[in-house]
Amino acid sequence: MSVPITSVRGRVWHLVDARGRTLGHLAQRVAIALRGKYKPTWSPSDDLGDYVVVINARHIKLSGKKETDKKYHWHSRWVGNLTELTHAEFSANHPTGVSSVLEPIKNAIYGMMPKNNLRKVQISRLRVFADDDHPYAQNIMRDYEFEAIERMAAAAENSTLANSK
Repeated sequence: MSVPITSVRGRVWHLVDARGRTLGHLAQRVAIALRGKYKPTWSPSDDLGDYVVVINARHIKLSGKKETDKKYHWHSRWVGNLTELTHAEFSANHPTGVSSVLEPIKNAIYGMMPKNNLRKVQISRLRVFADDDHPYAQNIMRDYEFEAIERMAAAAENSTLANSK
């Protein structure tokens, strides 16, 4: 039985809630979805990635002392104009960032993408929002939090059935 091309190569919209999630773990999962690596037809040279909408970006966690030690820096190319902020200062001033280069979540995901010509194309399908509000609610096909809750409920049901036998 053959699978229609549209179902295999079609782009899916994922919703990821960043509230209470660790930055690195979230960035790794989002990078996989943006590249489409979970698809059976994945190839490094093909652009099969999906759209990812990240909500609650301002509530992301960092492990260890990164909240105070991790620094973001950029230069305006004028002499002596190096700007450097810690993650806490940057998050307070710019919850979703000033540009795609400076945003903490986009910067982490961008660093996890392969360094080739597809990176800019794939990262353009990432949408990050500081709170719950986003205009893509009608496009969302996969909700990671909802699927995780369903899996936990199914596992709990299976364990109660196994214990009752």
